[in-house]
Amino acid sequence: MALPATTLTADTTRWFRRQARTAAPRVRLVCFPHAGGAASLYRDWSDGLPSGIEVLAARLPGRQDRFRETPLEHMDELADRIAEALHPLLDLPYAFFGHSLGSDVAYEVARRLERDHGSTPERIFVSGAQAPHLGEPVDVDSYDDPALIAEIQRLGAPHTELLDDPELAALLLPSLRADYRLSARYRPALAELDPVRAPITALVGDADPLVPVDDALQWSHLTTGGFNHRVYPGDHFYLERHRKALLRLVQAVLLPA
Repeated sequence: MALPATTLTADTTRWFRRQARTAAPRVRLVCFPHAGGAASLYRDWSDGLPSGIEVLAARLPGRQDRFRETPLEHMDELADRIAEALHPLLDLPYAFFGHSLGSDVAYEVARRLERDHGSTPERIFVSGAQAPHLGEPVDVDSYDDPALIAEIQRLGAPHTELLDDPELAALLLPSLRADYRLSARYRPALAELDPVRAPITALVGDADPLVPVDDALQWSHLTTGGFNHRVYPGDHFYLERHRKALLRLVQAVLLPA
């Protein structure tokens, strides 16, 4: 029998937004946004998934309703705090979905939950992301604001027109820069990365200017639980265009017929 939806603690609600309350969820899908992104990236996902999947989106410091807080710039601190806040939600099976930098965050949180609590996600979906040991860091401090905005627009990020408003840009760019710094500092060697027990599904656009398909496939080295992948037509933000197909895949994996 499915359990009723868990009552979230104050710390958990600070870190996670329940996108729609589900009376009897069977599995939780915890979603992590891209650099500079926010929980709103996943605001409509509950509408495209059955009620058996409860969608929670990470609410990170420095954006939206936490915009007054200082963004975190070190992966260890961010992953530690997320794992602590997530612990009360481990009463149900759960899975992670991360896009771009959110994939690295999802993986690091999973490592901590396995190490500290013996708890393993049913699946980790890593989207638009190279394996953590690959790629060159971006020196975000070498970009002035117009150059940084142009780079984000080049990647096809949604709602970049908001950055044309100087007041909104002043609110949004600090968290984006902080996330780029976090990503630049998070450059582990493959030997430093412990494979997780959770199976990993890598998702990538075939024209992603940041993530060659072969680099996405290198996530296979970071799991002992099985690996598969799916390539979609599109750029770094292919998931905006292919949301319905993506959610069908998520449903098929988490609630197989």
